Amino acid sequence: MALVPYEDGWGLQGLRRPSATYRFAGRTLRIRQDWQRLGAAAVVWDAAVVLSAYLEMGGLNLRDRSVIELGAGTGLLGIVATLLGARVTITDREPALEFLESNVRANLPSELHPRAVVKELTWGKDLGNFPPGAFDFILGADIVYLEETFVELLQTLEHLCSEQTVILLSCRIRYERDNNFLKMLKGRFSVNEVHYDSSKDVHIYKAQRHSHKDDF
Repeated sequence: MALVPYEDGWGLQGLRRPSATYRFAGRTLRIRQDWQRLGAAAVVWDAAVVLSAYLEMGGLNLRDRSVIELGAGTGLLGIVATLLGARVTITDREPALEFLESNVRANLPSELHPRAVVKELTWGKDLGNFPPGAFDFILGADIVYLEETFVELLQTLEHLCSEQTVILLSCRIRYERDNNFLKMLKGRFSVNEVHYDSSKDVHIYKAQRHSHKDDF
């Protein structure tokens, strides 16, 4: 998630709590939050919870698969993917990394620490540090909201994807610009909505390169 502190008065008191607790993969996860210091990058958004639950439903086999999370923020989604058996690279911009790392280490058993690597990734800028097409899954939760990042995000997705890579983006469609991103995404990938959580108004979209259109 981008580091964008929101103004007070948004009615998001739950996001300002020092921690949030969840139950995934048979474990209780206590995710530290720090709205005051890092804003939107340091709170758990509904999109991360919904995508974590979708992964836990078991429709995807993550065991020993190579996964990268973009804009990880608090790290909840990457933590859940690791608990489900994946080898996960959990990424965000440099200012969020220390906070992100602390959540990952606190919520994974020590034997799983080598399977979850926290790494800096600024979209469109650090791509040389990541082998092209090396990931089975790319995950993103509520990373589609800053229009000025859309081109760099698409560039990053294209770099990280092979024809077999599955992208899963979980988001709430808040503004017309969010739909504009989906149109941009459909120009380069085959895109399908695979889940909708009506209680949280969160959509999950699957995207793959145009030449590989097989569904799960």
